[in-house]
Amino acid sequence: MDVLVCSTQVPFMSGGLELMVSNLVDALRGSGHRAEAVSVPAAWDRVRLFDAAMAWRLVPLDAELVIPVNFPAYFARHHNKVPWLAHQHRAAYDALGQPWSDFGVDTASLDDHRQLVDWDIRALAEAPRRYTISGVVADRMRRWCGLDATPLYQPPPLADQLKPRATGAGDHILCPTRLEGNKRPGMFVDGLAAMRNRVPAVLAGRGSLAGELEAQVDRLGLDGRVDLPGFVPDDDLVDLFRRATAVVYSPFDEDYGFVTLQAFLAGVPVVTAADSGGVLEWVEHEVTGLVTDGTAESMAAALDRLVDDPELASRLGRAGRERVADLSWDHVVRTLVGAR
Repeated sequence: MDVLVCSTQVPFMSGGLELMVSNLVDALRGSGHRAEAVSVPAAWDRVRLFDAAMAWRLVPLDAELVIPVNFPAYFARHHNKVPWLAHQHRAAYDALGQPWSDFGVDTASLDDHRQLVDWDIRALAEAPRRYTISGVVADRMRRWCGLDATPLYQPPPLADQLKPRATGAGDHILCPTRLEGNKRPGMFVDGLAAMRNRVPAVLAGRGSLAGELEAQVDRLGLDGRVDLPGFVPDDDLVDLFRRATAVVYSPFDEDYGFVTLQAFLAGVPVVTAADSGGVLEWVEHEVTGLVTDGTAESMAAALDRLVDDPELASRLGRAGRERVADLSWDHVVRTLVGAR
């Protein structure tokens, strides 16, 4: 088939969604389809939010199948539109009124919110079948728009390179994430400061909170114990996963969470929070990781427990790897191409 994978992107920004698009296109081509990625630039600030949605209505898409993966690419007009959504515009939905959202509870924001919900319902209802990257994203669509969708899980980036270490305990605690408010990297730093064990840690990633986190590390007396390397190349990231005792990933109401699956493939348990959304579709307390209440004390207790008991960490890590063993791009492609 001729397939177009449609996404919307703010210029000069790149992250997990762009990797998802690239991997899907590669998987489609690997299965014998002719596939291309089509991206329309967008601005996420509220006053310009509807511009890209209207633009998608005018884009000619000459293909047998169109797969939109995010807002507002699903506004595309096509007779065979099969969304596989990473997310809708979260700032106007579950982040309404949150500090990192420009959708508040003022009259203008709520008017735009209602308009967006109406437009989303119309555009997504055009698709006879809908998929999402996780149960959390499907639940949001059902709750806000009254539309059903089926979760369709994918392997994470670097899946073919992530392997458990052969022997021995890990030598650090790892938190690879964007340094932004909804990812809550400060929760990781607070947890480290409250630990009884003074083990090294790595907080890898870039974002607007980098300077604030450096100051937090210094204020809590963690300078020299916590490394903040910024962007980490793939080979180095694979090595960091492999050598970790535990991975901390505790974002707020995450859509999916590639970090969780990457840790599992490396045979490393994940410590998370009870409100971390899609992460909890994979992290089962005391089975594949440890779920905390998000406080520094509970995070520290979980990490100390894994440091003190390498056998527990190893057992949880093995269970995590078994949990993700069946994820494959072949299944994703067969499902999406068959959705006609």
